[in-house]
Amino acid sequence: MEIILILGLALLFFGPTRLPALGQSLGSAVRSFKRGINGQEDDTTKQLPQATATTPSQQNQPPQA
Repeated sequence: MEIILILGLALLFFGPTRLPALGQSLGSAVRSFKRGINGQEDDTTKQLPQATATTPSQQNQPPQA
């Protein structure tokens, strides 16, 4: 009975058009949370190779031959 009440209130607050999008975002958040707990790495959080950073003093110097 409580679940029906909660779903009815959600339908009133968000409307029928936004409710599926909210469910999808909630599902992806739960999946991401479970992956984080299990220690699995998400595709979007893989580390990219780091570019070599130059300091401002190195940028002003002419290239050495």
